[in-house]
Amino acid sequence: MIIYFTTLGCPKNFNDTEVAKGILVENSYTITDDIEEADVIVVNTCGFINDAKVESINQIIQLMPYKEEGKKLVVSGCLTKRYAKELMEEMPEVDLFIGVNEYAKLPELLKDLDNRKALVEEWDGCPLGAEPRKYDDNPYSATLKIAEGCNNRCTYCAIPDIRGGFRSKPMDLIIEEAKLLADKGCKELILIAQDLTLYGYDLYGEYKLSDLVRQLAKIDKIKWIRLMYCYEDRINDELIKTIKEEAKVCKYLDIPIQHISNGVLKAMHRRSTSDSIKTTLAKLRKEIPDINIRTTLIIGFPGESEEDFEELLDFVEDEKFERLGCFAYSMEDNTPAAKMEKQIDEDVKQERVDAIMRRQLDISLEHNKEKIGRVLDVLVEEVDDTKDNSYIGRTQYDAPEIDNSVIFTSLRALKAGDFLRVRIIDAFDYDLVGTEEA
Repeated sequence: MIIYFTTLGCPKNFNDTEVAKGILVENSYTITDDIEEADVIVVNTCGFINDAKVESINQIIQLMPYKEEGKKLVVSGCLTKRYAKELMEEMPEVDLFIGVNEYAKLPELLKDLDNRKALVEEWDGCPLGAEPRKYDDNPYSATLKIAEGCNNRCTYCAIPDIRGGFRSKPMDLIIEEAKLLADKGCKELILIAQDLTLYGYDLYGEYKLSDLVRQLAKIDKIKWIRLMYCYEDRINDELIKTIKEEAKVCKYLDIPIQHISNGVLKAMHRRSTSDSIKTTLAKLRKEIPDINIRTTLIIGFPGESEEDFEELLDFVEDEKFERLGCFAYSMEDNTPAAKMEKQIDEDVKQERVDAIMRRQLDISLEHNKEKIGRVLDVLVEEVDDTKDNSYIGRTQYDAPEIDNSVIFTSLRALKAGDFLRVRIIDAFDYDLVGTEEA
């Protein structure tokens, strides 16, 4: 049986898809990148916020005509975990619905697709073990999931209900997987979890992210280690020291702070305060002067006053984050925030989002112009077909898919995964331009 996957959402979803493919390959299934030759189409969905749900539903609908060719349709992931019953009723074309924890059962489930069903089980508290993954042919950059689930219970978020409570993967299994990735050609490890900084506490009784990172840095073939989704209140001195001292750790940190107003942070059930956020950011910049910080903001949370928003806008202008994204608050089913009073009008939310991003555009350009004249290590990602001898890559300050690119020229024939030194000669809002340093 030949299986085709399409995946939506965050890096954790793409990691799950690789695991699902690995499980199927181990059970003698064939994976294809050509939907026309597939017997079964699997859609791994996102269901985090409304826009993601709409995108997932639209993707499923677009694939339904393939049913007329005799193909089977399977829907998995976060959307199914949240809305399995409703989806079963509204989408009779789908042969199987599974959640985020059922991929190990997929080989058996695919044998019985003539009997339509939904299988969404609760695995909250289930420990993480070794998972097979089917990697790309050239996995020069790869995610490494070190934990699953979340304990934080932010009032706007459904992730704990989707993925369960926080569970760390044992360190020896993570290191084993990292070595396997390195042997297959991986040069950039991107550590992912819902709460990276909580890693190890459930298994070892103490935070172990620093220890894990130092062990991963010993793997010879790995050049970059990137840390994604670190909670501010757990960025301790040891972690800062590790980022500073370990040359392989990208001087880049993803810290989604969500807001800066104490009133809004409290309503969100965040442990951080305005003072703690500012203190942590100041310490990071003092100890690691070259660090680039990415953050994410939620705009228009219930009860966010004009004063709260102005405080946030002033903070963005003062802090000058190198990388920043924001999105309008999305009212999610069965979350405490959805029941709060003083919901913000959608037009007001969008006006505030636009105001933040207009300011960030200028800040991003300022930061990029500061890099003109510098020579930076760049990871090649693709050939730029618009210009001869031109390529597109990333610096250590940029995560794939979400951050800046470097457009550069080289007289050499390069391929994805190569590293080279590039002199920056020009800068735009979200891109750099350079040429290979002789």
